[in-house]
Amino acid sequence: MSDLPHGHTRLDEQETQDEHDLAAMGHEQAMSRKFGVVSMLSLAFCVLGTWSTFAQDLSSGLENGGPVSILWGLVLVTFCNLCIAVSLGELVSAMPTALGQAYWVSKLLEGSPFGAVAKLASYYCAWINTFGWWTLGASQIAFMTEFLLGMKVIFDNDWSGASSGWVQFLVYLAVTAFLTFLNLIFCRRESMLPRFNNFVGVCFVTLFFVFILALLITVGVRENLHFQTGRFVFGTWINNTGWSNGVTWFIGLVQAAYGLTAFDSAIHMVEEIPAPRRNMPRIVIMAVGMGAFSGFIFMVVCLFCIQSLDDVLDGPTGLPFMDLCTSTIGLQGSAVLLSLFIFNGLGQGVSILTTGSRMTWGFARDGGLPFSSALASINPTWKVPANSLFLQGALIGLVGVLYTFSDTVLSAILSVSTVALTISYAMPIVALMIAGRDKLPPQGQFSLGPRVGPFCNWVAVIYCTITTVFFLFPGSPNPDAADMNYAVAVFGVMLVIATIFWFVRGRADYLQTRGAAERVIYAQSEIGLQGSPSTSDPATSDQGKPI
Repeated sequence: MSDLPHGHTRLDEQETQDEHDLAAMGHEQAMSRKFGVVSMLSLAFCVLGTWSTFAQDLSSGLENGGPVSILWGLVLVTFCNLCIAVSLGELVSAMPTALGQAYWVSKLLEGSPFGAVAKLASYYCAWINTFGWWTLGASQIAFMTEFLLGMKVIFDNDWSGASSGWVQFLVYLAVTAFLTFLNLIFCRRESMLPRFNNFVGVCFVTLFFVFILALLITVGVRENLHFQTGRFVFGTWINNTGWSNGVTWFIGLVQAAYGLTAFDSAIHMVEEIPAPRRNMPRIVIMAVGMGAFSGFIFMVVCLFCIQSLDDVLDGPTGLPFMDLCTSTIGLQGSAVLLSLFIFNGLGQGVSILTTGSRMTWGFARDGGLPFSSALASINPTWKVPANSLFLQGALIGLVGVLYTFSDTVLSAILSVSTVALTISYAMPIVALMIAGRDKLPPQGQFSLGPRVGPFCNWVAVIYCTITTVFFLFPGSPNPDAADMNYAVAVFGVMLVIATIFWFVRGRADYLQTRGAAERVIYAQSEIGLQGSPSTSDPATSDQGKPI
């Protein structure tokens, strides 16, 4: 027989525990916990969007190593990203807050020999992480811009508008405004955003199988089409860069890394799911595993179905996946499937902007951004951090100005988003290695232990360091000004702006959350009076057992 008071359920108890946990970290429960495990996993899986991301960025993999880089590079990147995912899973279980990596850096370094710079390191980590999400949103919108314009080109190969900077910029702005608007209205009702993510997740998985079957069936039944050999798919090396093979191998990892980057999406939504200490590590790890598996299968199918490598790399649209579909499935069939692909890609964009706005809101809540008080407010009508959402939309739109300066804007945005997020993953792991594992709060329900933990941490840091360096390389050794990798410049501008604001307001305001001390005292006293509800292992309807 239950010993809970009349009218008091395990769900109520869990909600109380979650609120107390958040208060103990200096924050009040401002967002409702409307997501369950399934809807949050759908969001994380769709934000990763691994197989569709590989399709969008197929040219990068084909030119920088070819099938060897695409498939075996993915195996390497998957192993390293799983090490990162379990490392971050351990941290989010111990400290579940929307600020994520930046909060962990601060708390872990406070009691270490580097305690004097804990606040500054956390500040830069928050800026880098937030900037990574802004540019990730920009990269998804840029891909959708390319594909929307490419739909015109497949019907009119001579149309030059797709390569016109001002046309690209206008379409880019329109997509940015549309996705921002959807993020605003989808939070008006609590159930709408989780349902939308479930819908996008179902469409995403369904479309995966539809494309695979369409490619395999059409190549298999049409007499003028043929499958590539296993030697080509699993063993062909292509280097069209001018770099040495070693450098090309590491540059070629950007496709796989980009497809498996952003698994911290769920971490920044951690305050919107019940029992995050138990559920969030599962979601992060499962998202990476599912993304890698689907991406590998999809790339194997695409490589087997390529008819002419030259035609795909130098096709009319400039998008190898589009030209692959039209050369195999046919114009009408591929137009239908690619329309669904774009529709689903826009849905993924909504999820990416959702996560980015929550990261912006969490950073502002801790005083890290200009006009933090306004950006940290929750709009009472729309029940969403509307000001943070609008700021994010404006900044993403500003990134699109690069279209008017360079034809390689997409590769620059892609590189800088991958680099920024990778650095933000490495910083709390390095902080944990410096502080020692005994500094992890004991409340976490997912632990790697003293043997597995250090191994995963070292693999994660080494991988992040190597890829950060090579992903800043240009596409060729001696590029023209238009072909430079401007990721370094964009990243540098962000650091300059962050540094300026640190001296203007950041060093005084950041992590000085109003009322934090009172909430900590309240949480500690309440938990002390009621006992820790976590011992009763409450669960919501779509939660499973602890890891």
